[in-house]
Amino acid sequence: MTNPTHLQVEHLTEPFGIDARQPRLSWWLPAGAQAQLAYQIRAGDWDSGRIESDQSVLVHYHGPALAAGQRVRWQVRVWTDLGESDWSAAGWWEMGLLEPADWAARWIEPVETAPPEAGQRPGYLLRHGFSLAKPVVRARAYATAHGVYELFLNGQRIGDAELTPGFTSYRSHLLVQAYDITDFLEPSANAVGAVLTDGWFRGRTGFGRWPDGYGNRVGLLAQLVIDHDDGTRTIIGTGPDWRFSTADIVAADLMDGQVVDVRKALPGWSAAAWDDSEWAKTLEISGDFGNLKASPAPPVRRIQEIRPVRISRPAPDRQVIDLGQNINGWVRVDSLGPAGTSLTLTHGEALAADGDVTTDHLAAFNFVTGEPLPAGQVDQVISAGEGSFEPRHTTHGFQYVRIQGHPQELTAADVTGVVVHTDLRRTGWFDCDDDRINRLHEAAVWSFRGNACDVPTDCPTRERAGWTGDWQLYVPTAAFLYDVAGFSLKWLRDLAADQYEDGAVPQFVPYPPDAVTPDSPLATLRCSAGWGDAAVIVPWELWRAYGDKDVLAEQYDSMTGWVDYAAKTARQNRHPDRAAARPEPAPHEAFLWDSGFHWGEWLEPGEEPALDPSRDNGPIATAFLHYSAALLARIAALLGKDAARYQEIADGALAAWRAEYLGADGTVNPPTQATYVRALKMGLVPPELQPAAAAELVRLVRAAGTHLTTGFLATPDLLPTLSDHGYPDVAYELLFQDSAPAWLTMIDRGASTIWEDWEGISATGEPKASLNHYSKGAVVSFLHTRTAGIRLGDSPAYRRFSIEPVPGGGLTRASAQHDSPYGRISSQWQITDGLFELTVEIPAGTSAGIRLPDGTSADAGPGTHTYRCNA
Repeated sequence: MTNPTHLQVEHLTEPFGIDARQPRLSWWLPAGAQAQLAYQIRAGDWDSGRIESDQSVLVHYHGPALAAGQRVRWQVRVWTDLGESDWSAAGWWEMGLLEPADWAARWIEPVETAPPEAGQRPGYLLRHGFSLAKPVVRARAYATAHGVYELFLNGQRIGDAELTPGFTSYRSHLLVQAYDITDFLEPSANAVGAVLTDGWFRGRTGFGRWPDGYGNRVGLLAQLVIDHDDGTRTIIGTGPDWRFSTADIVAADLMDGQVVDVRKALPGWSAAAWDDSEWAKTLEISGDFGNLKASPAPPVRRIQEIRPVRISRPAPDRQVIDLGQNINGWVRVDSLGPAGTSLTLTHGEALAADGDVTTDHLAAFNFVTGEPLPAGQVDQVISAGEGSFEPRHTTHGFQYVRIQGHPQELTAADVTGVVVHTDLRRTGWFDCDDDRINRLHEAAVWSFRGNACDVPTDCPTRERAGWTGDWQLYVPTAAFLYDVAGFSLKWLRDLAADQYEDGAVPQFVPYPPDAVTPDSPLATLRCSAGWGDAAVIVPWELWRAYGDKDVLAEQYDSMTGWVDYAAKTARQNRHPDRAAARPEPAPHEAFLWDSGFHWGEWLEPGEEPALDPSRDNGPIATAFLHYSAALLARIAALLGKDAARYQEIADGALAAWRAEYLGADGTVNPPTQATYVRALKMGLVPPELQPAAAAELVRLVRAAGTHLTTGFLATPDLLPTLSDHGYPDVAYELLFQDSAPAWLTMIDRGASTIWEDWEGISATGEPKASLNHYSKGAVVSFLHTRTAGIRLGDSPAYRRFSIEPVPGGGLTRASAQHDSPYGRISSQWQITDGLFELTVEIPAGTSAGIRLPDGTSADAGPGTHTYRCNA
């Protein structure tokens, strides 16, 4: 018998510098095991002994209290139907700093007499020299910043994390990174330094390019903890004895871009031998140490490098680099020209008719004045005659880069695209015998990658904001493709922190507190149904995908805050038109949410979006009130809380929706595809009327020429809803539709990511809106759950699931794999000579219900199984 494998701690494969006091441990069972009967964990000085349990996912450590910086080695063995296993290979975790008292360092700032205008602020170099008289056996560095920082030691960059400390609700959660610096220290003279720029803290953020969201000064906090061979410890921390200078980074902004004058570089500035006596002293400031946390998510890293597929010269003074793929990140330029050469790099997602880069479709506007705002994404570098340029203090969303000012013909060896995003573990794959569908799936994967840079963003260009609606509708798809457990938990903690006192949820998270003033036009758009519901839906989907009950407990107050807010708003307000038509409210109106601003279905094809607070969005808002309250009732029951309270709200909202919007014949109002999809998906239509409602949905699809007319909220559920209600043929016709609005129109017009607008590139080549918005890419969930048939049921973490493939669309082969918390699930089918053959792989310790297209069903335990039926 083999041993347990795939050890994880708190959803992490590299649990370094964590702050969970009772870390949760997970493992995969030995191959072929039907079920775990017991386990035994050895972790440091703790031995759990044999524990009779079938749990192998997120098992809490119950050993002695853990100390700051403590490294724990752990192993597990299990008893299954196969007998007693061997001990697993050793895993580990290491604690970070846990209490404010663990910090000897102090916050410091470079002294600025008057901070320059946002977008024009320089980077700073901060450093400190020190000596060590005794040999080092272990050393760690802990660092964070108000801004974005890079850490250096003795002339070398420390670690490979980018854009640290990341984007959070800084006043509540400021993340600390931990680094192993043992091998970087010298036995005598040393120097530690950092590069510091604005980042999200005081740089421009969001659609409105709001600056100074959390403050108007950058700062650094860093501490080195050095253990010597004689048992003593040296601590080096930031303080007023540190010195600073401006960097060769003339300006750095995450939206605008980065400007570097390589001639101003100070080679060796972080080496011990550097003379910093002429540098100015930093200023020690007071700072909150209680908000310092470790991230539950993996860090942002440089994930991949891409060489250009084409370099063109649309005009004599410019060259255009085409990477062949829309990405988030930057380019590294290794040929900068002679000293004094000034290069301007403009990044975009599309080309104009003349072959030059265009960013007109990415321009934003000032919400107060209505004036247009530039698209940004422009880097500049002045050459020193040698070296390369890699702007690690900004990011861009782009496929094309216009380079102006270079005196030479650039080659593919001179420019490299660097893909930058959170280093998420890939967990899901799909393939079939139709190339366009495979390219659609790949575009959806790339679109998510481009929008997973520390927070789940809407686009990596115009806004880069963590819109709540985007993530609530996409998280089930993302959780199939990648392990997004820690990534989502990090974001949810900021959602709870930024939630208003009355329970309303901001439209995007993190929400810079100084970005929107009470008199701003945005103040009327403070929250919306379908967006704020992320407070409930995202934790629920994490529970389903990962079995993480703790996230439900942690986010419970946030969930109840939102549902209570929505229910109170419904109870206390009525839409003016309804009040005029019916002066005395009907009893069900106590649960009818028809007031206030909502984004509505948003971006329905052919409909102009309207930011109209007076519009009646009752059909959507009331539906989401029911749905979130019903989920919350289930969550409350799981946690032993008051489920009845939220079930009452759910039942009341359901009754209100049916009274106002459901006809006795199963028709709904308004009679749109989106309303029918939502009604069927959320159970708003009683079972006996669902066939009629589904038939009407199909009629609307046919009336639109077999095109979808759903918008932002309903599109992810359109194909699954059609398939589940007896119309898989219509679902496949929509999937394979190749005239707009349609997914394959994007692919046929060259998309490598998913567009925000169905006409993102028009038939004549003009770009519109963002070309990298992952929300419509949620359609690939249909490929995972219906085409390949891997379906997550009521048993969390795929402990018990089903495989029910629904072939169609002329496909003769399809396969999907998913690395669940218990192991890899695989579903592969093919049709040959009228015979449908399905091969499935079921992980150890799980089981699945199998249903073939002819209705034949079976039950499958761990292992590989093959089933056949007539096609």
